[in-house]
Amino acid sequence: MAQLTIEDEEYAEKGISDATAEKHDGALAAVQRLLKVRGVRSYVVHTIALKLPGDGRPFLLGERKRYAPELVVRSDAGGVAATVTMGPRSGCYLVSIPNGPDLQAVRSGHPEKVVNLVLAAQPGGRA
Repeated sequence: MAQLTIEDEEYAEKGISDATAEKHDGALAAVQRLLKVRGVRSYVVHTIALKLPGDGRPFLLGERKRYAPELVVRSDAGGVAATVTMGPRSGCYLVSIPNGPDLQAVRSGHPEKVVNLVLAAQPGGRA
């Protein structure tokens, strides 16, 4: 397992660039393909914040902030089984499993390890 950095924990407040989001999408797509082969449902969530000016000027876009995409994995019962994001500086997968251990980091070249963590957390341990 990779080690998390303070930058990874604080990046959500700052947002990320479009280029970084595109790289993260590619890495999460690798995990999503492996999950699909195993019959596990998942989807990617993209969040963009838009801060509009409050001075009454019409049609100005304001400040746009993009957050890291997040892969949401569904359990057989329909609940959230896990969420996966990417560390912006470390480049590792960050796996969060509800009612599981703390946030787990997996080096970016190993999407199969992320899938194994997710499957092991499923009821019946589909791994």
